[in-house]
Amino acid sequence: MIATSSRNRRRRKAIDTLATAGIIGAGAGAIVPLFAILIFLLLKGLPALNLQLFTQNPGPTGVAGGGIQNSIVGTAVLMALSLAIGLPFAIATGVYLAEYGRGRVGFVVRFLVDVLAGIPSITIGLFVYTVVVLRMGTFSALAGGLALALIMVPIISRVTEEMLLLVPQTMREASYALGVPKWRTVLTIVVPAARSGIMTGVILASARAAGEAAPLLFTSLGNNFRSTSITSPIDALPLRIFTYATGPFAYQHAQAWAASFILVAFVLVLSVSGRLLLLRGRR
Repeated sequence: MIATSSRNRRRRKAIDTLATAGIIGAGAGAIVPLFAILIFLLLKGLPALNLQLFTQNPGPTGVAGGGIQNSIVGTAVLMALSLAIGLPFAIATGVYLAEYGRGRVGFVVRFLVDVLAGIPSITIGLFVYTVVVLRMGTFSALAGGLALALIMVPIISRVTEEMLLLVPQTMREASYALGVPKWRTVLTIVVPAARSGIMTGVILASARAAGEAAPLLFTSLGNNFRSTSITSPIDALPLRIFTYATGPFAYQHAQAWAASFILVAFVLVLSVSGRLLLLRGRR
């Protein structure tokens, strides 16, 4: 009896050690590539990282120097537009699927959201080009923001749905018992309880959209000058990276690496800022 118990303890300890090692290895498998990419981008783009990169527009083609100020400002404008267009619709869709989408209509909406998530981004860009750009008669930041919003909507919608489903049903029942209607329960209790997960989905969708270049080729096109107009062509970091990475000049390649590092740093700052806001909200 004692010998059997001792063998069971040793077996459980061995399994626990293997599981712990597997978890540590999985964590390292996610963290190590991230730091490797950051270090590689920094080493490659360090020669071009300087103040004028952030304060100047691109210079004449073939002449070393200039900056990517237009691309940084354009990325900020496009992200703001895509969030303004897509975020309310995405969260509303997620709330509907979690709280009301139990029937056939909910099944159809959920299926269509999944299909939208699987559509290639370049196809979305071509769709927005046909529907918006051709009708407006010009490339524009508005078209680019709409294309990025369509990319963000399915991600935020499904994350919102899953996070709301994780909120305990007892919280809803307690609210109903006090006479609070369902719509108000959802808005004031359920959604705030899931805001941490929803914010994570927003950050993930923003990071995905911030790195997209293909749909912007058909919608915002690019601009060598700084622009904040939503009805004019506008540049973005992914577009500038694509243009410079495929260019024939060494200084363009260096600036492409620098722009890549800036883009990754932008996503990192966005993620950290979101987490800090959530932490402050809990306090």
